[in-house]
Amino acid sequence: MTTVIDASLNEFVDACRRTIGAQYVSTDSQQNAAYLTDWRRRFTGAACAVMKPGSTEEVAAIVRLCNQFKVPVVPQGGNTGLVLGSIPDASGSAVVLSLTRLNKIRSVDPVNNTMTVESGCILQDIQQAAAAADRLFPLSLASEGSCTIGGNLSANAGGTAVLRYGNARELCLGLEVVTPQGDVWNGLRGLRKDNTGYDLRDLYIGAEGTLGIITGAVLKLFPQPKAGRTAMLALRSADDALRLLTLAQGKCHATLTGFELMSEYCLTLVTKHFPQIRMPFKEAHAQYVLLELSDSESEEHANMLLENLVGDALQQDIVQDAIVATSITQSKALWLVREHIPTAQAAEGKNIKHDIALPVSVIGDFIRHTDQLIQKTFAGARMVTFGHLGDGNLHYNIAHPEHQTEDSFLMQQASINRIVHDSVHSFGGSISAEHGIGVLKREEILRYKSEIEMNLMRTIKYALDPLNLMNPGKVI
Repeated sequence: MTTVIDASLNEFVDACRRTIGAQYVSTDSQQNAAYLTDWRRRFTGAACAVMKPGSTEEVAAIVRLCNQFKVPVVPQGGNTGLVLGSIPDASGSAVVLSLTRLNKIRSVDPVNNTMTVESGCILQDIQQAAAAADRLFPLSLASEGSCTIGGNLSANAGGTAVLRYGNARELCLGLEVVTPQGDVWNGLRGLRKDNTGYDLRDLYIGAEGTLGIITGAVLKLFPQPKAGRTAMLALRSADDALRLLTLAQGKCHATLTGFELMSEYCLTLVTKHFPQIRMPFKEAHAQYVLLELSDSESEEHANMLLENLVGDALQQDIVQDAIVATSITQSKALWLVREHIPTAQAAEGKNIKHDIALPVSVIGDFIRHTDQLIQKTFAGARMVTFGHLGDGNLHYNIAHPEHQTEDSFLMQQASINRIVHDSVHSFGGSISAEHGIGVLKREEILRYKSEIEMNLMRTIKYALDPLNLMNPGKVI
């Protein structure tokens, strides 16, 4: 699909200024720089303007102008994505539509356990608004202080609590969307059952802005847990982590909220670059699990569940050592280790990232098999493996060998991606779990999705966005 620009961009920009106010339309390169460069600073695109509408109606008005002038539009939230999904290409023909002014929490319904929000709301603000109503919105990400709920939904974000609460798709009941033609679909229904036709909500969630622009959402809320308990456990292997997961699910049931796997090298990086964070254990172990329980009964019940779990895991020789947090401060200290892995990895230098999903049962075999393949071809490569083991999502990242420069190692990225992605496919997995496709994996998915599946996706795209104005060049 190609987009033909057949009208004056200056005329288009002037029309947008009249529509939403000149102060919200910027063509200044310095002011726009933050909107044109991705979070990891790997790529800088160009745009004819960056626009900040203040309402759904203004978003729709701009999209109608984009249709009139055949101008592509790139929706953007907090710009925290990792696959270039919210960055325009280098042509300068597109407009970046920043949705950060759509930041109102429209309503909270504690009886229905729902909250209606605009898409530019910061995730952390939504969490806090839920807490103020004695409710929980469980989506939790490292970027929650800056990412927006619209971006979370567009990428179907996961996070650390998917095991219990599901990803962004499971946490959303309804949407408000501006279509590629500039119409507004109001699907803001707080219903858990609505079997009246095609599920349009799920069509837009995870579409990365290629089918329409999410401007509002009805989110699921949950009762606040009565107690939370955290433990970090040391293990010999990822296989033992899977044994621990099975034991924890059997003993703790729905109270098991988080189950994070971290390799020994991950903790080494954290303590190296953040010396204020101490290694939790005196001795190093091959793998670690950070486990979180959220109990709806009482602190005593949560303590009993965790103590029984840890005791049984030690007795069955699944776990080699364990640290159980006895206070909120200790719990936060353990989570700091997990949360600092990405920043420690960045401090160590450039690396090759993979956001993958696998059937939980094969994760141990995948890590062992793929590590061997990588080491056979790239001896000394450092494996930074961590992620949400409970839902099968691994961040399988690879840092350059100490004897090799970063740049020379990064030149091998295509070969490394092929090893990893082919291995993921052979184990029945997906090359994107929660980061999306964007630009970086657009060509990769052609190797692993059938032509039938790709044609179905193209058919939907053509039907809804025949002019290819919605985030062109992303996903397909």
